[in-house]
Amino acid sequence: MTPLQIVESARSKLTAATEHLKDESKKLRTGRAHPAMLDNVIVEAYGQNMPLKSLASVMAPEAQLLQITPFDPNNLAAIAESIRNDQTLGLTPTDDGRVVRINLPPLTSEDREKMVKVLHQKAEEALVAARQARHEAREALEAAEKAKTIGRDELTRYQTQVDDALAKQKAEVEALAQAKEQEILNV
Repeated sequence: MTPLQIVESARSKLTAATEHLKDESKKLRTGRAHPAMLDNVIVEAYGQNMPLKSLASVMAPEAQLLQITPFDPNNLAAIAESIRNDQTLGLTPTDDGRVVRINLPPLTSEDREKMVKVLHQKAEEALVAARQARHEAREALEAAEKAKTIGRDELTRYQTQVDDALAKQKAEVEALAQAKEQEILNV
């Protein structure tokens, strides 16, 4: 791999870590209903486990309400049961024979603090992945320098590029985490 490919690989890994954090933070409850909260729900339908979004449409018609409309009404009971059995959600769905509705209770300050802790844990995981990508890139660059494919000055320049990309990604992760924290703590 050329040094430029090593740097680009590190940048793509840094971007992937940030995107993963964005996806994970969408799933955290902020006191408002959001369809992404149910992205991890797996429903047993047609004899196999399937993601909820492949079986139904999920909408948030109100701030405290999620509405799940199954594509096949026969899956209604299985969808409600899967949501009820998912302990990480802690939600109680009701169905009227056509749709499943979930009223979200308001978050207590204790619940909000727990969500903030989970958010910080996920942000730290993203930063750990970023540091790992930087470490791998630096090792590959040092190996290229030892193999005499690049000089000492080039090694320093490429390492600086990787470090700059890490600093940019770290700032983005921290800003993302801070914005989400404000959203969670905002009553």
